[in-house]
Amino acid sequence: MAIEQVIVTWAHLVSASIWVGGGIFLGVVLAPLLKRMPFSTEERLELMIKTGRRFNKIALPSLVILIATGIYNSHLVLQSPEILFSSSYGAFLITKIILVIALIVTFAVHIRVFSKDVEKKITERQIADNELQKLNRKGMILGETTVVLSVAILFFAALLDAGI
Repeated sequence: MAIEQVIVTWAHLVSASIWVGGGIFLGVVLAPLLKRMPFSTEERLELMIKTGRRFNKIALPSLVILIATGIYNSHLVLQSPEILFSSSYGAFLITKIILVIALIVTFAVHIRVFSKDVEKKITERQIADNELQKLNRKGMILGETTVVLSVAILFFAALLDAGI
């Protein structure tokens, strides 16, 4: 049983590293770097979308693994539903679940805003400048929200692990 828990924890930590680390890289390293480059808004958005799509190939499976291993880990601790509503562990877990739901919704909206059709219109220069600016702003807000939620979820994971 101990080796099983080690593997589940390891998978959870690796997946969290991929998800959060990749998100921070995109938002804190790549996006500011692109702003300083002599690219048009279309070129910046196109590059961010292509990078995001490529990252999603490992990020989405990581998110699924995070959710599955998180449910498994919580199941081990929660022997009865009453613990969920009568302990600090339960309160932190409920908060973490709400944050994860908010993260999933934000991520889904982000994917929907930057659909293949939108990417094609950007690539073919079929979007007006004001619409590009709106898309750019939406992308920044959604990306920043995803990173903030991810970091907050990590904090609640640390609280749960510490048994506070």
